[in-house]
Amino acid sequence: MPQGSSQSPPGRLHRVVVIVDENSNPFELGCATEVFGLRRPELGRELYGFALCSPEPGTLMRDGFFTLTGVAGLEAADAADTLIVPNRPDTEVPRRPAVLDAVRRAHARGARLVGFCSGAFTLAEAGVLDGRRATAHWQWADAFRERFPAVRLEPDVLFVDDGDILTAAGSSAALDLGLHIVRRDFGAEVANSVSRRLVFAAHRDGGQRQFVERPVPQVRDESLAPLLAWAQERLGQPITVPDLAARAGVSPATLHRRFRAQLGTTPLAWLTGERVALACRIIERGEERLAVVARRSGLGTAANLRARLRRGTGLSPSDYRRRFGPGGPDPAGRIPAAVPARTP
Repeated sequence: MPQGSSQSPPGRLHRVVVIVDENSNPFELGCATEVFGLRRPELGRELYGFALCSPEPGTLMRDGFFTLTGVAGLEAADAADTLIVPNRPDTEVPRRPAVLDAVRRAHARGARLVGFCSGAFTLAEAGVLDGRRATAHWQWADAFRERFPAVRLEPDVLFVDDGDILTAAGSSAALDLGLHIVRRDFGAEVANSVSRRLVFAAHRDGGQRQFVERPVPQVRDESLAPLLAWAQERLGQPITVPDLAARAGVSPATLHRRFRAQLGTTPLAWLTGERVALACRIIERGEERLAVVARRSGLGTAANLRARLRRGTGLSPSDYRRRFGPGGPDPAGRIPAAVPARTP
């Protein structure tokens, strides 16, 4: 499977370009702007170059909310290292041929393609998703499968990273995917800094469910927030799922149900993901001894650290250190070759 490259030419920042088309959703456009388009004085450097483009001088956004003007023409897509494609609620309406051609050209030259929400329809209509993994909003899953049977749709996840093509399921999942891309390009510390500025969760794994049974707990004392905060302060300790259940004062089965209902994942998956994220931050801060990283992150052994880090990031600890440790990535913001997609 082609993985592509997110490497930008020497001497300039990695360029993210968003195509905006008629009836595009403003929220996902805002997500892309917040994650990739803002200056980052708190980091002391810029992460990306950013531009919007459109096939028309004036683009009427979804339901006529407003008209977007003053952005570049569609030719700007030909300079993108990462191209974010249009997403629109009218999924049954064919995309403009000029937009589809721009997507095909970007894919052919190795640019990274990103679809937020119904953006998966744009990618599929351009023909670049055939045989590939992707997701889309659950509400459109049946229609997507009917129109694009050659695509390996995963309808019940937040986002899918298939190397050089990434898709997010819905509105808030666009932020999850955006932060995942920042983490993939610059490491956990930078992604955490961006998420703090967004006041958004630093990491939700792409495999989590799109929706949960009870987004806001109906009973106040069933909220997992105090338990999660307690565990995050003790990741280096030998905490187990039974320990979490005991802390919450419930049985492991009840804890499992609450995690599924409130977070869309299992206690063990959440705990492992938090430990992998902590291990990444420890490596980024300069710790080179794998046994120390494994112990401080709660992953136990160097062998387990290697396996978990490779599964979570596609990189070995040594490769992760070279890419994101002290001295990297390039202070000018140039991004190394793309991290391979995680094995499903």
